[in-house]
Amino acid sequence: MLTVQATRAGGPEVLEVVDAPVRDPKPGQIRIRHKAIGLNFIDTYIRSGLYPTRMPAVIGQEGAGIVDAVGEGVERFKVGDRVAYAGQLGAYAEFAVAPAARVVALPPAVSFETGAAAMLKGMTAEFLIRRCHAVQPGETILVHAAAGGVGTILVQWAKALGAQVIGTVGSPAKAELARSLGCDHVILYRDEDVAAKVREVTSGEGVPVVYDSVGKDTFEASLASLARRGLFVSFGNASGPVPAFEPLRLSRAGSLYFTRPTMADYMVTTEELDASAAALFDVIGSGKVRIEIGQTFPLAEARRAHEALENRATIGASLLIP
Repeated sequence: MLTVQATRAGGPEVLEVVDAPVRDPKPGQIRIRHKAIGLNFIDTYIRSGLYPTRMPAVIGQEGAGIVDAVGEGVERFKVGDRVAYAGQLGAYAEFAVAPAARVVALPPAVSFETGAAAMLKGMTAEFLIRRCHAVQPGETILVHAAAGGVGTILVQWAKALGAQVIGTVGSPAKAELARSLGCDHVILYRDEDVAAKVREVTSGEGVPVVYDSVGKDTFEASLASLARRGLFVSFGNASGPVPAFEPLRLSRAGSLYFTRPTMADYMVTTEELDASAAALFDVIGSGKVRIEIGQTFPLAEARRAHEALENRATIGASLLIP
């Protein structure tokens, strides 16, 4: 089967197309023939070595397809079932083997493309907006990278919950997309003072929560945008890791909270996984959240896809097609 491996830690140039054998599932596992594969910033973190893993490695953590083989003892799925998953390394391949307990059924109404684009980003949005901080009707929240893969889902889901959304974006085209998804206020972060604009919108109070997937470039603006006892949710490093800071800064800025959550800690059990996926598929099915697939790339061109992602030349979700 065609796979894409990171031969060592580094830039997109370390990604190589490799012909690898198709593995049989072990007890408790299933094999999935991919129809679509999700592309996520976490893939670049693993490839670069920011999130260390043993190299060479087939990267990618999200996909959707059809169950092709079932290991001993698996009752959750059968051959021919439509499934999707996230958080299992090895997605950049025509086939993937995964624990049945970490895969979910893909509803008939959800396409393979939507499933592959929605799982990691959508379940990330679910735990961020419903469990990390439970967004309430009438709240005003700040979402960085509002036209990105997770951002587009966060904006729509927050609006469905009754929140007012301030979104930051990097270009007029992305601003237009953010507004179309429901952003009440859009800030071009390269041209405007984000914190000043947030304070203006909130009559000086700031926001109770900031969702920040950008990292280094937006760290100061995020801190300065929070209301007293506000929560800084740092869930990505698109521009690089946030700088080291003294906890006293949180005290001086209004007894703020800071968290760096991971999906793994919010999807510990199969029950939590199923509940999160069910909530995601429900909001997609209701039409309250639509998954924006901005671009697709052939699996063999994963290197080009990584270059586009890291250059912030993508809009919404990106897919690799086997």
